[in-house]
Amino acid sequence: MTRVFSGIKPTGHLTLGNYLGAMRQWAAVDQHQADAVFCIVDLHGMTVDHDPARLRRLTRQGATLLLAAGLDPELCTVFVQSHVDEHARLSYVLECVATDGEMRRMFQYKEKAARERVRGGSVRLSLLTYPVLMAADILAYGADEVPVGDDQAQHVELARDLAVRFNQRYGHTFVVPKATLPRVAARVMNLQEPTSKMGKSDDSGPGIVYLLDEPDVVRKKVMRAVTDSGREVVYDREGRPGVTNLLEILAACTGGNPESLADVHQSYGALKKDTAEAVVEVLRPVQARHKELCADPGYVEEVLRHGAEKARAMARPTVDTAYRAIGLLPPVAEPALNAAR
Repeated sequence: MTRVFSGIKPTGHLTLGNYLGAMRQWAAVDQHQADAVFCIVDLHGMTVDHDPARLRRLTRQGATLLLAAGLDPELCTVFVQSHVDEHARLSYVLECVATDGEMRRMFQYKEKAARERVRGGSVRLSLLTYPVLMAADILAYGADEVPVGDDQAQHVELARDLAVRFNQRYGHTFVVPKATLPRVAARVMNLQEPTSKMGKSDDSGPGIVYLLDEPDVVRKKVMRAVTDSGREVVYDREGRPGVTNLLEILAACTGGNPESLADVHQSYGALKKDTAEAVVEVLRPVQARHKELCADPGYVEEVLRHGAEKARAMARPTVDTAYRAIGLLPPVAEPALNAAR
């Protein structure tokens, strides 16, 4: 069976973009058709300045929302990255295979580093190297496919390159994965800045619909979404990014087609109203289930504990093989206890 791996970083509250672009696909398709492994990648959350207590809260909230979105621990593996040591173990080995040039070409690093320099700050070394940790996340599980948004496809390509390079130098060890992109809403854009992704780490709250936003808050954000010059509703990603973003969100929520939806909407106001109501309805069952899970924190903890055990059992043989292949001395086994003791 095909193995699928993907993760979500707890650097902010999860958004509509996270749900439409990834989580819903995981629940509706991937966990039923593949050996699916899903992870809250909390180690990635430390690549930028962070508050430890907030990181813990967002990690728990993220895991709870994955379950609320429909992930079933009977069908897939759900866990927290830092609970499985194999991620960090393999990451350093892969750093010894990756190059400095590869890291500095990662566009997310270049964007974030440039932004910090404008602010007069500096970036952490982990921001430069975290694509290697992401590669370790994927390769440790022998993942065949990695469902990601288009902004993360470059990182999956790095994982492919490192797997091929390691296999050529040290013997076949890793499955070479491939990225898979959602058909619709692979990259939901910010409602106030429709040329920018709706990112959970952004400061532009009015342009971001969070999964736990109240219905009236959702409606207000969508109705205030930036549109474009002119009055005609046209699906045109380059020329009409605001309207196109609304059409793609509406299509993703209703199962429609963006071009066809453009034909049946005569005004921006009507499009916004229909999009707002569609988003509210899509989020309603997720929010209801999240409320139930928050009332039973012991269940979530048990899911994460069992998930980490399953993930560790999957990853350890591959990571141990990589250690041996690259030349590391296996640990000396402890002598058996004297039966007389």
